[in-house]
Amino acid sequence: MLTCQNLTVTHRKDGRVLVRDFSFTPRRGEHVAVIGEEGNGKSTLLRLMHDPALIADYADWEGVVSKGSGADRAATAYLPQEPEAALAGLPVWEYLGTPDADVGRMASLADSLSVDPGVCWSERAVGTFSGGEQMKIRLLRLLRREPDILLLDEPSNDLDLPALVWLEEWIAARPETVIFISHDEVLLENTAECVIHLEQVMRKTEPRWTVSRAGYREYAAERQWRIERAAAQAKNDRAAFEKKMERYRHIYERVHHEQNAVSRQAPSSGRLLKKKMHTVKAMERRFEREREGLAKKIDAEEQVMIDFPPVKVPAGKVILDLDLPELCAPDGRVLQRDIRMRVTGGEKWVITGPNGCGKTTLMREIAARLLPRRDIRAAYMPQDYAEQLDRDADPVTCLREALGDGSEATAVKIRTWLGSIKFTAAEMAHPIAQLSGGQRAKLCFLEMILKGPDVLLLDEPTRNLSPMTAPVIRQIVADFAGTVIAVSHDRKFIEEVAEEEMAFAQPEPDSC
Repeated sequence: MLTCQNLTVTHRKDGRVLVRDFSFTPRRGEHVAVIGEEGNGKSTLLRLMHDPALIADYADWEGVVSKGSGADRAATAYLPQEPEAALAGLPVWEYLGTPDADVGRMASLADSLSVDPGVCWSERAVGTFSGGEQMKIRLLRLLRREPDILLLDEPSNDLDLPALVWLEEWIAARPETVIFISHDEVLLENTAECVIHLEQVMRKTEPRWTVSRAGYREYAAERQWRIERAAAQAKNDRAAFEKKMERYRHIYERVHHEQNAVSRQAPSSGRLLKKKMHTVKAMERRFEREREGLAKKIDAEEQVMIDFPPVKVPAGKVILDLDLPELCAPDGRVLQRDIRMRVTGGEKWVITGPNGCGKTTLMREIAARLLPRRDIRAAYMPQDYAEQLDRDADPVTCLREALGDGSEATAVKIRTWLGSIKFTAAEMAHPIAQLSGGQRAKLCFLEMILKGPDVLLLDEPTRNLSPMTAPVIRQIVADFAGTVIAVSHDRKFIEEVAEEEMAFAQPEPDSC
């Protein structure tokens, strides 16, 4: 069985320790979720479990990763976060190695993945299938190896709602041990039997890990309870300490006053007061040690995002009055027909539907209509952050340009805001291209907030956010007093934000 003992992993570029003294052995058939903020080492840990060579070019590690030996050796299969670009052009049969496989077994595996067995012999290139179909083909390739342990890095990325539901049911039913990373909270709630949480605390200077053999919902609730309890205890301790300090200050001031008032003609009194002041100073040093030992609020990776400023567009004002007989892709294919949207101030719309049905195309059409208007202030968050963020600029420069204010005072405020969303000083100076998808998503949100919009146009706003960050963003959007038009596959986002839902169907074959 797979065993990790005292693993310490250090990122070679900046010397940051990602994991320290990590030990874990999954139970046979256990479904384990690995969670944590972007850049905390989740993918690195999965790669190390599968093959240490996968991290050799960017990280150093110590400790033991054992899969057993002989007949008891565990076979692992690893699904990387991004599809193998070099393999995307291969026909499915070659990608799967179908000619070398047992026909009956391939058909059985395909059936277990809800895939037409005929696909296994298809000449069609892997990269031409939809996101959900590609995921099934990639999983089929893993299962061919008959693994004991499946290591899945973000299998829910870029999946539409039907594919997400399928993946959730598939993981829950797997007999193998499954260790997976996912940002989808519903999937985590419905599949995880154990949680590994990787954190970077003390301003990302100290790694911390937690293993909880509980479901994700139970773990998240228990963690929140611990944070709140520690915060309450810290508050009580600080209040009690302040009372002690107040008494100490009275004693100090009285002795200090008596020292100043003592006459030179009474040296014996001066010696006594000097001795008393020495005792008071010793008391002060004891209190300083006590201050250091006070119960403190757990240094958790809680996200803080400043609120949107007040909107200036009144509720009820017509923001969008859209009547599209046809929604067409750039190549002329008709994706949807007869789209009618009438959106007024303060309403929150979410557009849903399978991949390829035209959601992003519609969002771009809406953005083209609303962004130039002068009677409203619209802000757009595209799926591809490069459309909004200058990849070569650092976050501070990007936000200063967005505000049109190059003053140092503004730069100081920006660094404070970035620090509140867990950017380190080094990350604030990195080119945006080097940031993780989640960091870029948070940067997009911060830029939109600073622009003070009345209307938010959001295309998959939570797709790269961790389960720690996404609830904060959802709450901010739900509380936003202006208008929201969003595209989302995030079931939590749809439930908590949407007041109106426009559900698209898959385009008819004759329209393609």
